[in-house]
Amino acid sequence: MILGITPARGGSKGVPRKNVRPIHGRPLIAWTIDAAQSSRLIDRYVVSTEDPEIAAVARSLGAEVLDRPADLATDEAMTVDVLGHVLTRIDADAVVLLQATSPVRDPGLIDGCIQRFLEAGVDSLATGFMCKFVPYGKNTQRRQDLEGFFYDDGNVYVIRADVIRTGDRYGTRLEPVLLDREQNVEIDDEFDFRVAEQVLKRRHGGP
Repeated sequence: MILGITPARGGSKGVPRKNVRPIHGRPLIAWTIDAAQSSRLIDRYVVSTEDPEIAAVARSLGAEVLDRPADLATDEAMTVDVLGHVLTRIDADAVVLLQATSPVRDPGLIDGCIQRFLEAGVDSLATGFMCKFVPYGKNTQRRQDLEGFFYDDGNVYVIRADVIRTGDRYGTRLEPVLLDREQNVEIDDEFDFRVAEQVLKRRHGGP
């Protein structure tokens, strides 16, 4: 079974209450719930939260909610532990991690990632982009000549469940999927929130 999971705790610091904050007329988490529900390859999808308001919003959008223990909703809690907790309640072969902080996804992106994961036979897959940042004073090449490295953007992850059960999010066989810059948007602060809203407006119309 392929299990989709969106972790959504209530205590976000960079953008307070961001998971239920309206963005382009809808709660932020709604964009991810919609994307998960449109997938043909996800067999079951849950929102993991300790927050009653987030739970109520998710349920109103037709999502299944799994209560998260308080000790897994702190600033120090690791995502892999949250995924592991869900797997103690729901058995699965693979997990599709869909973070609410990445609201911009092309139609079919999730299923395309799942299909690629299955065909490649890897431990985990992540979307992202080639990052060419280097510390100031360390770069001796033109930016165009930098090889860069793959940086995961937080949009879609597909991970073997048995890897997660060992406390690992990655495994040893990794598959990168490059996305365009609009889909790379990940909301960590107010600036990111404003950028994401403008992208959603461009894609979905409206004021």
